[in-house]
Parts: sequence; structure tokens; C-alpha cells
Amino acid sequence: MDGSRLRAALAGIAAVVLGAGVGELIAAWLAPSSSPLASIGAALIDLAPGWAKQTAIGLFGTADKVALLIGIAIVLVAVAAGLGILESRVRRAGALLCGLLGVAGIVAAATRTNVSAMAWLPSAVAGAVAAFTIGPLVQAADVPHRSSTPESGPPMDRRRFFAVTGAVALVGVAASVGGALLQTGARAAESARRALRLPTPVRTAAPIPAGADLRVPGLAPLVTPAADFYRIDTALLVPQVDPAQWSLRIHGMVDHEVTLTWNELLALPLEASWTTLTCVSNEVGGDLIGNAKWLGYPIRNLLAQASPHADADMVLSTSIDGFTASTPLPVLTDDRAAILAVGMNGAPLPPEHGFPVRMVVPGLYGYVSATKWVTDLEVTRFDRASAYWTHEGWAPRGPIKLESRIDVPRATGDVPAGNTVIAGVAWQQHTGIAQVEVQVDDAAWQQVQLAPAISDDTWVQWRLPWHAEPGDHTIRCRATNRHGQLQTSRKASPVPDGASGWHEISVHVA
Repeated sequence: MDGSRLRAALAGIAAVVLGAGVGELIAAWLAPSSSPLASIGAALIDLAPGWAKQTAIGLFGTADKVALLIGIAIVLVAVAAGLGILESRVRRAGALLCGLLGVAGIVAAATRTNVSAMAWLPSAVAGAVAAFTIGPLVQAADVPHRSSTPESGPPMDRRRFFAVTGAVALVGVAASVGGALLQTGARAAESARRALRLPTPVRTAAPIPAGADLRVPGLAPLVTPAADFYRIDTALLVPQVDPAQWSLRIHGMVDHEVTLTWNELLALPLEASWTTLTCVSNEVGGDLIGNAKWLGYPIRNLLAQASPHADADMVLSTSIDGFTASTPLPVLTDDRAAILAVGMNGAPLPPEHGFPVRMVVPGLYGYVSATKWVTDLEVTRFDRASAYWTHEGWAPRGPIKLESRIDVPRATGDVPAGNTVIAGVAWQQHTGIAQVEVQVDDAAWQQVQLAPAISDDTWVQWRLPWHAEPGDHTIRCRATNRHGQLQTSRKASPVPDGASGWHEISVHVA
């Protein structure tokens, strides 16, 4: 790229960065959920085909949203550079396209769920600022337009140009950072969360049995800390919900609609329970799974108040950000600990895990049950309504599959020869694990030491002493559930209803 094109590209980048930064600042002040970058990113998530979303989760795991934001930023910089070059060739063409970028942001923000009346403003301001800035900056870059006129004014010298464009870009970055710090909605939600003292449960969670935690180094902890709990959802930015403004509506195929406020929920007799949650995108041997103690109110009690119609068979839950999940009605009305959760591991829910209220349902993958920031439960039928991931080709019901995983030894690195241990976890929530077996190379299957489970709704740890002989070895595991069903060896990808197959690792014994 020659010098004139480079300066035009830098002018475009500076103008767009300024516009985006001002838009983020306006969003933080007036419409926190309508950030231009987040609105466009959320629209891209919704428009992306299911295979693309699954690929992103497979490649980046819980960092998928960070990867998307970085990708958007890179594309935006490239587009901005192109707009600067275009503006240097055709006067006002770059400005016009900057305005169109703002319009795209307006459309993306306005079509989100639960948007404010000011949702259009941040993107409108962002587009306008970029459009009004790009022309003067390109003119100052000493890049003559093909349609230049004497009124264009003298160009800046290069040193001053670089100083001005750098200052403009820094103002944009500072505005963006200021917007992140402002976030009035986030501060209100976090203040409410910090001030919250969870009620004492009327029904405590089952005690952890002696020996349930095998304490093998490298083995996943029996209880997953909230900070380490996986997060997979469609919210590019974590919704910041003030509990004072939260309510839940139960409606649809019911005799009586029910509306529940935050204070009313906390006044109910809450129950604590252990549940392991698993993402349907979890590959065999993957780590998109975690176990926690949850505090909440049984959903079956609220549904009983609503009196679902006899021919209803599904509950469509909706998040404040518009995500929906299809949960079989019988699962929410049987005796399992399907709850509206307000607490996690003895503390209020973290924002990224659904504060103030989320669903926790043992025995189903999260995409059909674990709706975060939940605000609506519609009693309906599978043949009348479908959910977010069902539209993408995933199965509508999503029962958990029987699975097991090897945590120790790791598949990478050398294993010292001699006495060591093979250890891992197994799960099939709301069914339970009866046995786990391990096979080294092609030898006979060996039954492992299975730790006592907290309950059938949680995973269970296991271990097997192993005398490691030098050389390369293949280790695989399989589980049997409490119904006597053996984990299938048939390999299947997560789409459409969860991965299957035996977890297998290769290790080198030094």
C-alpha cells in the first residue's frame, strides 16, 4: 500500500473508531442493551447457521463470544480502512457508507427483544459521527480526490496528520472504555446482587457423602466453583437485570395465568439441591459440564398454580435477551429438582450464570432447559411452538446421554513409569451411575473404584490404580447407569442431540 492510500485508510479507521466509541458511550448512558457492536454481534449470532455456531463453540469453547467480538473488531477495522480509501477516490462515498453502517446497527438494535425506546440512538450517533469525521480526515491526509475542488482547503503535513488521526482514534477508544465503566444498568444490578442475602432453604441439599471427592490431583473437583463453571449461551453481552424490575409470567395453555415478582419469589419456601449441568455441545471427553449446589423454587409448584391443560406437553421458556428453550412439561412436573434458581454454591447467581433467576433442570441438556435471565414460561405443545436451537436443527427434547471421561492422566505429556492412577468422572443426570470400567490397550475391561455420588442428579468421580509400563498406551472408559444400560461405543457428534462414544486417550509412559 502506497503512502497516500495508507493515510486514507488510517483516516477511515480513526473516523469509525471515534463513531463506534461515541456510540458505545451513548449506549451505556441511555440504552445499555443496544451497544452498536453488541447489537451487530448478536444479530450475527442469530443469523449464523447452526453448523457455524457449533464450530465456534468447538474451536473456542467458553471463549466463543470473546472470539466473535475480536473478529467483529478486526472486520470493522478492515472495513473502516476501505471506507477511508473509497472516500479518497469518490468524495462523500465513504461518509455515505459510514451512515449505512449506522443504519445497520439501528436495525440490529431495534429488532432485539425487550429493547428500550432509545435503542436506535447509539448506532445512529455512531454512524453520524463517523460519516461527518471521515471526510475532513481524508482531506487532511494530503490525498487528492478525483473530484477535488479549491475549497477543500490545504492538507496537513504528515506529522500533524498522524497526530490528529491518532488523537481522534484515542478519543474513540476512551469513549468506548468510558461506556464500559459507566454501564448504569450493570451497576444497579450488581449493587442489588451484592446486597442480596439469600433466604435459608426450607429443604437443604443432600450432604456430600464421605469419600465422594477422591482428591486425585488433576481430577475435576466434585463441586465446580462458579468462576470455573462453563458458560455457553447466545448473549454476546451479559444481560444486567435489576431484580427490582424482574418478573416472571406463566401463561399459554393454562387455566390461570401466574405472574411472579422478585420479592414474591424470595418469599416462597426455597429448596437447595445439587445438579450437574451439561452443554449439548460438549464433545466426548469435553469440559462443558459442571456441578453446583443450587437454591430455588420448584417449577412444578408454580405450574400447579397455573393448571396446565391436559393436552399441553411443553413449556417454552424465554430469556430477557430473547433466547428460548423447549422443555417437556412432564419433566417440569415430576419429582426432580427442576427449579427457578436464585443461588449457586451458597451465593447469589453470578450475572453470567443468569442473575437474578435462571432455570435448572436435572436430566436435560442446557439448550432445552437451563434458560438464564428467564422472564417467561409459556405452556404449549411441541407441534405448536419451537425454540431457538430447534430452529437450527437440534432435537427439541434433549435428554442427557450416558457419558464418562478420563481426566488423569492427561492426553498430552509423558507419564512416569510405575504405579500411578487413572481417574475421571461419569454422569447421566436423573438416572445415576452404577459402574465405570477402564480398558488399557486391548486388555480386559477393569471395574474401577466408584466414589459415592451426591445424588443421581450429579456426576460421580472414579479411579483405578495402574502400573504404567514404558511405551505408548491407549486408555478408554465406559459407564453403566443404574438401569443397567451400558454406555454406547457408537461415535456421534453433538448435533442434533448430544455426543456419544467412549472417551479414549493416548499416553506415552517414559
